[in-house]
Amino acid sequence: MTSPSLNPDETTQALVRRLFRESIRPYIWRLTFAGLCMILVAATTAANAWIMQPVLDDVFLKQDPTMLFLVPAAILVIAAIKGFSTYGQALFLNYVGQRIVANIQVRMYAHLIRADLAFFHGTSTGTLVSRFTHDLQLLRAGIANALSGMVKDSLTLIFLVGVMFYQDWTLALITFVIYPVAVLPIMQVGRRMRKVSTGMQLLVGKFTALLEETFHGARHVKAYGMESHETARASNIVEKIFKLGYKTTKVRNIVHPVMELLGSLGIAFVVFYGGNQVLSGTTTPGAFFSFIAALLMAYQPMKSIANLNATLQEGLAAASRVFALLDDAPKVCDRADAKPLKVTGGEIVFRDVHFAYGENSPALHGVTLTVPAGKTAALVGPSGSGKSTILNLIPRFYDVNSGSLKIDGQDVRDTTLATLRRTIGLVSQEVGLFDNTVRENILYGDPDATDAAIVAAAKAAAADSFIDKLPEGYDTVIGERGGRLSGGQRQRIEIARAMLRNAPILLLDEATSALDTESERQVQTALQRLKQGRTTLVIAHRLSTVQDADIIYVIDAGRVVEEGTHASLLARNGVYARLYALQFENGTEAQPPTCVQV
Repeated sequence: MTSPSLNPDETTQALVRRLFRESIRPYIWRLTFAGLCMILVAATTAANAWIMQPVLDDVFLKQDPTMLFLVPAAILVIAAIKGFSTYGQALFLNYVGQRIVANIQVRMYAHLIRADLAFFHGTSTGTLVSRFTHDLQLLRAGIANALSGMVKDSLTLIFLVGVMFYQDWTLALITFVIYPVAVLPIMQVGRRMRKVSTGMQLLVGKFTALLEETFHGARHVKAYGMESHETARASNIVEKIFKLGYKTTKVRNIVHPVMELLGSLGIAFVVFYGGNQVLSGTTTPGAFFSFIAALLMAYQPMKSIANLNATLQEGLAAASRVFALLDDAPKVCDRADAKPLKVTGGEIVFRDVHFAYGENSPALHGVTLTVPAGKTAALVGPSGSGKSTILNLIPRFYDVNSGSLKIDGQDVRDTTLATLRRTIGLVSQEVGLFDNTVRENILYGDPDATDAAIVAAAKAAAADSFIDKLPEGYDTVIGERGGRLSGGQRQRIEIARAMLRNAPILLLDEATSALDTESERQVQTALQRLKQGRTTLVIAHRLSTVQDADIIYVIDAGRVVEEGTHASLLARNGVYARLYALQFENGTEAQPPTCVQV
């Protein structure tokens, strides 16, 4: 990120240098060709102004028959060169602009997909979507307009000014005394545009986040009758976007009356002064009208250059946000001397582990526990006690603050993330299915698996029976987040994925908490097959599902308060026994609502 101590000019220079170094330099040859095309466009534009002199002086006043043919031919040649040059310029510039955006999108996605889990918990989806869409489009427009404005418009202006000086250098000097006055308000507009643009991008991110929340939570919105409330929330943000957008329009367009007044003043003076010169015979009508044509044609590139700073500041504001995202390095990463994890049995050992999500959010306090190799350990306790936090530390979704977490004697922080996570299979209550086919979702466990292995994993997960009944079988697209399947079917697809992964360590995070009795029975059967021969850590609210665990740890307020087997913990008549009694009061198992801290 840019240092806050830098002044705005230094910040702008740093951003421009970085954009050129990282994004523009690889396409320098295409930009060179675009530049050549822009030179031709500028030159032919000036030629159109210059040709007014022979049209008036030679064709109309002198009535030269040769010029009657040469001038139209020259006009056609100029038009052809300008047309093809304009096409080439647009082709090369748009290629570079779109290629830069595409490259940055891929960089951003590759960076974000490797970001810490904490980053996604602290950043709204809408903000991230806004980076990929709104910010990058502003950046593309800023780059394209900057290149076009700085090269084509500047060259066009230079060539046209050249025509004006060629026709009447005295009049040209007098005319251009007026225009530099416009620079000061234009620079001020640019500074304001950068600030306004940053605010607009933040609001667009908030609105995108609101859309995603309400669309994904449409069922709850309707169930609680909150349509009017959500509409009011959306209306509030949209109104802010409107007001800031209108302010952007006012700030951006304030240069127009300045330019119009100065332009009209200059043209009025030229007509008066130049007309007198024609009447006195000091200059010819052709030279005068050529000068006027050049002056009028110079007005448009001057306006474009005047607006360039505002557009450029919008693009730089977007670039600043994009680069800040790319510069936000993950805190959980491989150490320089990290080694591959070598799993011999899969024993997991926590020793005096402390962890906090932030300075004021301690979650674990001196946790010490062991999951023996090839055995099943269960974590039980009240909601928010730290069970899921313990589980999330194993694949290093977060790193411990102090203490150690080892697998087969190797501290997980000393191993590579890739080898650590390859040894772990995860099945959670938040089923991670994608809007793709059943086959592709199962393949997530092992992208190189054969069709036979996919089918075998599905059978082991008791999923083949319903997959075969789907319209396209394994090639059926299951919708966003598996929305076209039932809860039990989604869980069995995820279990099939874990089966295919065939990892020695298995993490089950309340895998059956949201299922009905029949679906839970089917999933539990599949889970029993999945756990065979694997080191398994289970989180469950329903104590009936962990009674057969080799060891049960009772977690309360981030501490291990009890440990033992189901029978020994009941005999102790402590926290576990009270939880068990609460769940099985009246002879039936109560199912408390799930509220897990992640």
